[in-house]
Amino acid sequence: MSNPIRGLLLALVLALPAGATRAEDVVRVGNLKFVQYGAVSYMKVIGHKYGLKVEEKFFEKGIDVMAQIKAGTIDIGAGATDAAIEGYANGTPLYIVAGLGRGGSMLLSRKSLPIKKIEELKGKKVAVLHGSAQELMLYAELVQHKLTWSVNAGQDVRIVQTRASAEANKLLQAGTVDAVCESDPYASQAISGGFGREIMKPYDTPLGEPVRALVMTKKMYENRDLAQRVLRCFVEATRTFQAQPALAEKYTRETVFGGTLNHQDYADSAANGPLTTDITLNYVQNTAYFMVKYGAGKLPIHPVAADFVRLDLLEAAKRAHGK
Repeated sequence: MSNPIRGLLLALVLALPAGATRAEDVVRVGNLKFVQYGAVSYMKVIGHKYGLKVEEKFFEKGIDVMAQIKAGTIDIGAGATDAAIEGYANGTPLYIVAGLGRGGSMLLSRKSLPIKKIEELKGKKVAVLHGSAQELMLYAELVQHKLTWSVNAGQDVRIVQTRASAEANKLLQAGTVDAVCESDPYASQAISGGFGREIMKPYDTPLGEPVRALVMTKKMYENRDLAQRVLRCFVEATRTFQAQPALAEKYTRETVFGGTLNHQDYADSAANGPLTTDITLNYVQNTAYFMVKYGAGKLPIHPVAADFVRLDLLEAAKRAHGK
């Protein structure tokens, strides 16, 4: 082929729109069915703008997402920060690259049981999703109020570890447990359903208000172009939800929850768990410290946050969207 023809073909290729020069990159997302995770799901809708085809799969809890990242079937995942820490500590090749929601948790008692403070949990059974952020927050509250706990009898508080998010409400409604520590929308549904009563939002311990984490495989992070497009997509999805609450509600209720979440429970959940893209190195390190201290999760090492938190792409994405 002559140089003039080759040059003409190259010019034609460069003149094509970016999306026309290559196929969309497939990004496999592991997500959870909570109100705060709706923006992650919305990446499917706008991914094409960044040359991405986002494929989503839902899991019961964050540690399940981390297991699939370790298995190589997921590229990015959403979950509690403590799940990401546990995943990293057990050899999952991941980086925490953003935050995705604050708060969103509540400690509740049976409505017929007028518990007003943590000390009144002594002698009671408390259900919590095993491996969740709420489990760590519950332990922090019990420590702060000098109460002991165990999954077996003999301590101040008997812990009932559930395996599914909705299970705690079933136990609370049946009277099998006295209290639950859980996330929204399940906490809001317990209250609106008439069988749960709020004791407190468990944010007053050294753990502080919880922040969820968005994680990315090391392999994807090292593909800087792709990783940056993923973070820009995530930031736009989150800011779209923040700016358009009606859209956020419609998408989350209809697409994420399939119409099973009513308006009031969504509104209560959204108010208790505002969206964010931010997370800090100090927050992750503090969470890791208390996981070790309280024996939450299976941590064969003492994780150092600086080894697995990478926020540079998030900051670049925020600047691109007008930080």
